[in-house]
Amino acid sequence: MAKTHEIKVERRADEGKGASRRLRHAGVIPAIVYGGELEPVSIQLNHEQIWLAQQNEWFYSSILDLNLNGDVQQVLLRDMQRHPFKQLIMHIDFQRVSANEKLSAAVPLHFINEASSPAGKSSEVVVTHELNEVQVVCLPKDLPEFIEVDLGALEVGNVIHLSEIKLPAGVEIPELKLGKEHDVAVVAAKHVRIEEDDAAGEEGSEGAETK
Repeated sequence: MAKTHEIKVERRADEGKGASRRLRHAGVIPAIVYGGELEPVSIQLNHEQIWLAQQNEWFYSSILDLNLNGDVQQVLLRDMQRHPFKQLIMHIDFQRVSANEKLSAAVPLHFINEASSPAGKSSEVVVTHELNEVQVVCLPKDLPEFIEVDLGALEVGNVIHLSEIKLPAGVEIPELKLGKEHDVAVVAAKHVRIEEDDAAGEEGSEGAETK
């Protein structure tokens, strides 16, 4: 069962640029919730509450319970507009989800056991994370907050591809159905070594400069 997070919202009476500007000055974020069989609804949220919430990973990848005066609707964050240089959220779009309909969402990847892996223990290896999130399709109840990628057995020269990620039950990666060329690298352990000749050359140059 996917974990949910409740956010209290209020219905927004006034619309338009002028009304939205007044809301922002009052510490309120104008927003909209749409989708499903219901009509779009203009809502407003407390800026301080959302500013704190959006610093958490779950805000972007989890099912959110929007509580409008006791009427709770399950939604996903679909868009959040920020001010270009102020710490200000300008507008938010939420999309309703249906318990019986699959949804598409970006889920963060959490890499574990990298430091204890053979590749992680080597000073001559650079482990690169080619992807930090993956697009999945699943029912709302199956949506994970994150997906773990275990790097415990990662060897020097290894590459972990999208198809090798262990997915929770009920979760699919639609990209993999498009062909082998879409089975992209997620993690790569590349061998790097400073050549002794290069290092000696650099030391010689430094010695010459000090004379």
